Amino acid sequence: MPHETQGSACRHGRPSPCRAARPLLLFAAPAVAVVLAGCAGGVDLRKAAVDETIVTGSVASSAAQPTDALLSDQFAIRDAVSSVDPGALGETGLAWGNERTGSRGTVTALVETTRKGMPCRRFVASRESFDGVKRYAGEICRAVGDLWQVRSFEEG
Repeated sequence: MPHETQGSACRHGRPSPCRAARPLLLFAAPAVAVVLAGCAGGVDLRKAAVDETIVTGSVASSAAQPTDALLSDQFAIRDAVSSVDPGALGETGLAWGNERTGSRGTVTALVETTRKGMPCRRFVASRESFDGVKRYAGEICRAVGDLWQVRSFEEG
């Protein structure tokens, strides 16, 4: 009869833990081998075909339709340009900022003109924002009372 410490005998009529684990090992070992074989084979993506059936909508260019941030900055520049005396604009220009977008810049050129009897102001402004530094040329005109309207605002 084998010794109790060798693990081959039953204690109190129960099989040893090693014998109970054998069916689990017989199932787990092939399962692990199958999983690892699948990982080793892989898929060659160079041979994958392009799915022509997937169609997505086009995205309008940013020049055609300004973003909300750019529109908000246009209004901030409009407010700054409409509130300053064009003759008092110094060499350093007119600083503007937009707390909503975090953008800021400087109006460096400002000329007052008249269009259909209403005052207009052409300007050149810089815009520093999260997407970089850009230069814009624009024009605002007084519409009614103290209300100024953006007539043009273009990058360049």
